[in-house]
Amino acid sequence: MRSVFTLVTDAFGGHGGIALYMRDFLSAACTLPGIESVVAVARLAPNPLGEMPDRLEYDVSGTGGKLAFVRSAVRAAFSRRDFDLLVCAHIHLLPVAVPLAAALRVPLALLIYGVDAWQPTPSAVANALVRRCDAVISISQVTLDRFLAWSRFDRQRCALLPNAIHLDRYGMGPKNPGLLERYGIAGRKVIMMLGRIVATERYKGADEVLDIMPRLLQKRPDVVFLIVGDGSDRPRLEARVKAEGLEGHVVFCGLIDEAEKADHYRLADAFVMPTYGEGFGFVFLEALACGVPAVGSTVDGSREALRDGLLGQLVDPKDPQALEQAVLRALDAPKAIPEGLEHFSFGSFERQCHRLLAWAGTR
Repeated sequence: MRSVFTLVTDAFGGHGGIALYMRDFLSAACTLPGIESVVAVARLAPNPLGEMPDRLEYDVSGTGGKLAFVRSAVRAAFSRRDFDLLVCAHIHLLPVAVPLAAALRVPLALLIYGVDAWQPTPSAVANALVRRCDAVISISQVTLDRFLAWSRFDRQRCALLPNAIHLDRYGMGPKNPGLLERYGIAGRKVIMMLGRIVATERYKGADEVLDIMPRLLQKRPDVVFLIVGDGSDRPRLEARVKAEGLEGHVVFCGLIDEAEKADHYRLADAFVMPTYGEGFGFVFLEALACGVPAVGSTVDGSREALRDGLLGQLVDPKDPQALEQAVLRALDAPKAIPEGLEHFSFGSFERQCHRLLAWAGTR
């Protein structure tokens, strides 16, 4: 395989889990043996692009709107005709990807992540075009199973490619004194969650942790709940914290700089996200890579991030007693990077990505 064409929502210059996954995917594609170029057209790029891998041609000329994206995708596709594979990095981009793959006469691989593919999308066109894909690559088994349940896509043309963790970017370390002072949490036991807190994604589990805070504080008065991230649901959560008298025990950090992320994880004595709609849960890997004991969910993709309990505790997010006991155990557990985290190393991801690109290119 010499050249891959990719349509992405965002990757370099993007924010969030899908953007991070796609940065890793594109970086891995650029090291595929025999590859000459990887061309990616982005729908969004709100932040600086940062350093990009060799062999990647990253086109952000289509970030001005839907029509601009379509024009950029068509222009990039037909500026050269030697592509071996088209990768559509989001189900919502299929109305652009399917006709381009047909015109270029190349196989089409679709990437799926979580709630984007758990049920039919609002777009009847995108739903119908799923059948035109030659391969589907899913971030987790739970996402693949739920996608297959409604799409009736051929399971034999599907594969898994879980998230990667760059272990060299994390590691254990002391709590940063500056951050302890910033948040006023010196000497406290810290429960942390990290992610977007938007009204459409309440499945992240913030409410479930708030539900058990009064009982936790009876047993551990020194506990503080650190919510890292921002979004449209923050005012509601802040109002709830005030109404329930939890001020001083819950801290909203807002969005943080990527350079400070590892230090924020190191503030935590337990990383707790009792999710019920997560496609995978990359943040669990980041916390574990900093040696923080983690508590995840039995009902969504976070159980795959925690390798069915090998790397952390799993609870039913709707069982407050089980959640409370798991949090208490995590708070008392020693910090350590768990054996088995290497399973998600970038090297492993890269090898799997190479194999799947070659596989998808022959569909």
